[in-house]
Amino acid sequence: MATANSINKKPKPSPTGYVKAAILVALVIGAGSCFYAAIQPPVPRPCGSEGGPPVTAPRIRLRDGRFLAYSVTGVPKERARYKIIFCHGFTGSRLDGLRTSPELVEELGVCMVGYDRAGYGESDPNPRRSLRSEALDIAELGDKLELGPRFYLVGFSLGCHAVWASIKYIPGRLAGAALLAPVINYRWPGFPKNLSQAAYNKQQMGDQWALRVSYYAPWLLHWWMKQPWLPSSTVIKGTTDLPNCLDAWIRDQAKANGNLEKRMKLATQQGIQESFYQDMKVMFGKWEFDPMDLLQPSFPVHVWQGDEDGLVPLTLQRYICGRLSWIDYHELAATGHYLAAVPGLGDTVLKTLLVDPSSP
Repeated sequence: MATANSINKKPKPSPTGYVKAAILVALVIGAGSCFYAAIQPPVPRPCGSEGGPPVTAPRIRLRDGRFLAYSVTGVPKERARYKIIFCHGFTGSRLDGLRTSPELVEELGVCMVGYDRAGYGESDPNPRRSLRSEALDIAELGDKLELGPRFYLVGFSLGCHAVWASIKYIPGRLAGAALLAPVINYRWPGFPKNLSQAAYNKQQMGDQWALRVSYYAPWLLHWWMKQPWLPSSTVIKGTTDLPNCLDAWIRDQAKANGNLEKRMKLATQQGIQESFYQDMKVMFGKWEFDPMDLLQPSFPVHVWQGDEDGLVPLTLQRYICGRLSWIDYHELAATGHYLAAVPGLGDTVLKTLLVDPSSP
C-alpha cells in the first residue's frame, strides 16, 4: 500500500531534460544573437575620416558638428537677385540642379546652391535624420552661406520631402518653392484609402515590400535589401517599369555609358545605409505631419508632374494638389519622371518661380 509520503513525492526531473532545455535556450539565444548581428548596418565611413573617402567639395559645419557639402553655380551671390537651394533626389548629389540656360541665369541674376543631403556624397551621415532635421539643415545652409533672410527652394523627386518639411518647419525662410515630380507616401492619412491602395497595388511586388519594410520595420531594411532571395526595390536595381519613352531611354543610356554607376557610387560612398536606406525610412516611414494638412504659406508653391511618370502615381499627385488649392499645379503631357531632361523646362520653372507666378 502507498504511504502518504510516497503519494505526495514528486518525481525528480531527468538530467536529460535539463540538458535538452539548456540546449534549446542556447540555440534560441545563439540564433537571436546571429540575427541581431546580421541586421546591423555597417559602420558609416564619413568623408575625411580614417579609411573614408576624401573631401573634395566645399563644406559647412553645422551646429551639431556634422559637415554639409555643397556646390554653387550661376552668378556670384554678392550680385545675385535670387538665391535658390536645390534638393536632389534619390541617387542624386550636390551636382544636380535645374538645367537652365546660362543666358537666363545671368539675365535674372540667379545663384543656385546644390547640396548633398545628410549621408549622401560628402555630407556627414545623420543617425537621427528626420523630416525636421532636413528642414533645419537647409535653414543652416542658408545662414552659413549668407543667402539672406529668405531664399527659394526647389526639390526633385524623393528630395521633395525636404521641401514639404521646409514648408512645415521653416516657412519664414522661404520666398517660394517648387516641387518637381515629388514622390509621395502612400500612407499619408489625407488620402482616401481606396485611392492610395489602388495606386500602391499597381507597384511591382519588390517595391511594395520595400515600402512596407520601410514603414513597419525600418530597423530591418538594410538586412532585407541585401538578401537576393527577397523582393526589394526595383528603383535601386534599375528595373522599374518606365512607361515614358524618354525616361526609359535616359536610364538605358546611363547604364550603358556608366553614368548611373558613377552617380550611385558618389551618392553611397559613405554607406548605402546612410543615403538610400535613410531616404527610404524618412520618405516612406511614419511622417510627423501630413502635407495635406499644411496651411497656405505666404509664398508661392508650384508642383510639376508628368502624366506618364512611372515612379509617382498621377492619381495621388492630382489628389494632393486638388486638396491644397494654393498649389499651382503644372501637369505635363506625354512626360515622364526625369523632368530635368525635358527641353526648356528648367527655364520655365525658373521664370515661373521667380518672375511670373501666373505663367504656365
